[in-house]
Amino acid sequence: MSVVDSVLLVAFGGPTARHEIRPFLEIVTRGRGIPAGRLEEVAHHYAQMPGGRSPLTELTFAQARGLEQALAQDGPALPVFVGMRNWHPFLHETLAEMTGKGARRALGIILSPLRTEASWERYMQDVAEARARVARAPEVGFAPAWFEYPRFVAAVADRTRAVLGEIPQDARASTPLVFTAHSVPVAMAEASPYVSDLTAAARAVARRLGHARWSVAYQSRSGSPRESWLEPDVNSVLRRLAADGERHAVVVPIGFVCDHVEVLYDLDVEARRVAAAAGLSLHRAAAVNDHPEFIAMLAELVRGIHGSAR
Repeated sequence: MSVVDSVLLVAFGGPTARHEIRPFLEIVTRGRGIPAGRLEEVAHHYAQMPGGRSPLTELTFAQARGLEQALAQDGPALPVFVGMRNWHPFLHETLAEMTGKGARRALGIILSPLRTEASWERYMQDVAEARARVARAPEVGFAPAWFEYPRFVAAVADRTRAVLGEIPQDARASTPLVFTAHSVPVAMAEASPYVSDLTAAARAVARRLGHARWSVAYQSRSGSPRESWLEPDVNSVLRRLAADGERHAVVVPIGFVCDHVEVLYDLDVEARRVAAAAGLSLHRAAAVNDHPEFIAMLAELVRGIHGSAR
C-alpha cells in the first residue's frame, strides 16, 4: 500500500463497567448458538473482575501509547488509534475519528498472534464493514502475521523467565511449560494455520529459553457443545502432569496479548483451582501486555510497511 499516515490497532474489545457486561456478551455471541447457561457463567466471570470490567481496553490503549511513543522517538511519527470489534470504541467510531483527523491510509495491526478465521479473517471483515459505514474512511492495509517475530518471542520468553524464577532452582529446568491459546472448532482450525502458528511460536520461545520440556494446550472453549473443539484442554493437561508426579507447571498464555478475563479467570481462577486440587503448583506467565519488546515489535511492523512503500 502507499505510505501510511496512521496506525489502527484492532482488538477484540471488552466491557469497561459492570452494566456493560451482558450487552457486550450479547454482541460477542450473537448467532453462535451458545447456551444461555454458558453466557451467564461467562458474565459471572466478568463480574468477578475488579469493578466488573475487563482490563483489555486499558491494556490495549497502553499498547497504543507505547507504540506511538516508540514511533515518535525513532520514526515514523504517526498517530496510533484503537478500534474494537465488539465494544467501544467500535471500529466504525474509531474510523470516523481518524477521518476527522485527516487519516487517509492506515496500517491495521490485528492484536492476535495466531491466524484463524475467528482471529484474523473476521477482524479484516469487520474493518471492511466499518469502513463502509464511514464516509471518506481511510484505506486500511494489514500488517503480516507476527507470531514468530523475534521481539514477540523475546517478550513472551521474558515473561516466562520471570515466572520460572518462582520455582526452586533444582526443579526449574525440568518444569514443564504449557503454552495455551483459545480453543476453536476443529473444522475452523483445519482450514487455517492456527495450530502450526501456535506450535511454531511456542517452539521459538522454548528454544530462546533453552527449555526442553514444553507442550501446547487450549483453553476457554465457548461454543456449541455439539462441535468438536481443539484439545487437549489445559485443565486436562494439568491433571495429567500432577498424576505423572510433577510438582510445578508453568502456563504461558501465548495466544493472548493482554491479561484479560480469559487469562485472569480461566487460568488464574479455574486452572489454578484444578491444579491445586491435583497437588500441582501452577505458575502463570503474564501476557506480553505493554512489554517493551512487544512494543518494539509493533514499531518494527510499522517501519517495515512504511519503509517498503517509499
